[in-house]
Amino acid sequence: MDLGNRTTVTHFILLGIPKTEGLQTILFFTFLAFYLCTLLGNGVIFSAVLGDPRLHTPMYFFLCNLAILDVGISSVSSPKLLAILWGKNKVISLAGCVSQVFCWHFLGSTECLLYTIMAYDRYVAICHPLRYLLIMNRKVCALLAAGAWIASAFHSAILSSLTFTLPYCRSNVIDYFLCDIFPVVKLACADTRIIESVAFTNIGLVPLTCFLIVLMSYVRIVYSVLKMNSASAWRKATSTCTSHLAMVTLFFGPCALIYTQPHLSHVLGPPVQLFSNTVTPMLNPAIYTLRNKEVKAALKKLWGDVTPARWRLT
Repeated sequence: MDLGNRTTVTHFILLGIPKTEGLQTILFFTFLAFYLCTLLGNGVIFSAVLGDPRLHTPMYFFLCNLAILDVGISSVSSPKLLAILWGKNKVISLAGCVSQVFCWHFLGSTECLLYTIMAYDRYVAICHPLRYLLIMNRKVCALLAAGAWIASAFHSAILSSLTFTLPYCRSNVIDYFLCDIFPVVKLACADTRIIESVAFTNIGLVPLTCFLIVLMSYVRIVYSVLKMNSASAWRKATSTCTSHLAMVTLFFGPCALIYTQPHLSHVLGPPVQLFSNTVTPMLNPAIYTLRNKEVKAALKKLWGDVTPARWRLT
């Protein structure tokens, strides 16, 4: 639907995933399964950590924050995407579009900062084990987590404000499956070079800075691990870091592809962002569950608590 040049846009039309005509039913059930698994997996991890006192440590406190973020990131786009695929409901209000842009960058920036904090937590645990509980006390952990959420809220509010202060008086059709800055500003009837430059700089600068901090943390971790004389300590350090490294790779990999290759966004954007929005939040609980004995024990305890006595083996 095209609007006249003097008509203010009050809603947008999301066309969905490009070049998927005839696959809507298959994609609907696929993404529905991904979304339900994300809700279930992260909900179980969150419940297990809260229910087991042995997991009331800084690492699992940050893991609970990550579970909340994964559910939020998946929920930003999945419900509307499912509505588009199943009910052909492609219309999204202006307020809904603003909310998607804000929440996507708010949650994504918070997750980026949280991975950086988790890398620092692993650095302190391995390189300064005797001072770990002193450095990463409850107050410090709470301040680090709160700082990540608050800083990301300001960051996203600025980007969203700059995006939607532009006049939109042309087409209201977004050739994408969610509202994001770059697909939306293409529809503005004004010079968009400033917002595109600011958005690209900010969106690229935050992940790049965080990635460099994570990289430096792991350089120090590797150096400390190589100096360990104990094989058991070496295995424990490696096991602890492997899960975090896997999640960092799944997060920063798509970010690099989407925001460092703007000219390839038409090709890379939809599949990479779909992977980041739907697959990564589903995989994170599995990564921590499969690699962590403490989480496995907590899940077994949780399963034992919720399973009726008549179902348990005697």
